[in-house]
Amino acid sequence: MTTVRIPAGWPATEEEARAVQDELRGRVILDEPGPPPGTGRVTGVDVAYDDERDVVVAAAVVLDAATLDVVAEATAVGEVSFPYVPGLLAFREIPTVLAALDALPCPPGLIVCDGYGVAHPRRFGLASHLGVLTGLPTIGVAKNPFTFSYEAPGAPRGSAAPLLAGADEVGRALRTQPGVKPVFVSVGHRVDLDHACAHTLALTPKYRIPETTRRADSLCRRALKEATA
Repeated sequence: MTTVRIPAGWPATEEEARAVQDELRGRVILDEPGPPPGTGRVTGVDVAYDDERDVVVAAAVVLDAATLDVVAEATAVGEVSFPYVPGLLAFREIPTVLAALDALPCPPGLIVCDGYGVAHPRRFGLASHLGVLTGLPTIGVAKNPFTFSYEAPGAPRGSAAPLLAGADEVGRALRTQPGVKPVFVSVGHRVDLDHACAHTLALTPKYRIPETTRRADSLCRRALKEATA
């Protein structure tokens, strides 16, 4: 497990963090299709916290996109690098997530975040932030709609409905299993929304949540227990 320090010059205030978002948001690429679903590698990232100890652990799990078998995995542990502020959660997680990705023995391919990309009040959630910093294609698949509105998609698997900020579509509510709650898919970087939804369906053959997220969540929880034992 890699140990991470808070990077020198990391934003310490809300104003500094928002300025970084404003600077990086213009670098998000929205008009590339990204890799074809079911090909190459796809990597899930997730984090777990011990707030009493001010510890955050990140996990990165690489899957073969065709078989969903685990190819590689890595974890990193660090200090929580920013206070809890809605809309700025990426600043709590990015240094440790980057360290986990750097510790992988192979290229990650597409990255799937348990969270948001452009479906974010400032249109720059974790998936977009991570994509811009790494240059990799990224998508966000969240468990709830955050502050956005949507009409319930149809009951069959694959049904979708726009996730809306006013009149603007910032993502989609996507039914990954028949009759279960949808997930909320948004573009991060270098993947368009149609392909982001197709990747999400390819990663959910049995469960509501993508296999990438399920595997990364399980790994980071185990790693947090080990780090704080």
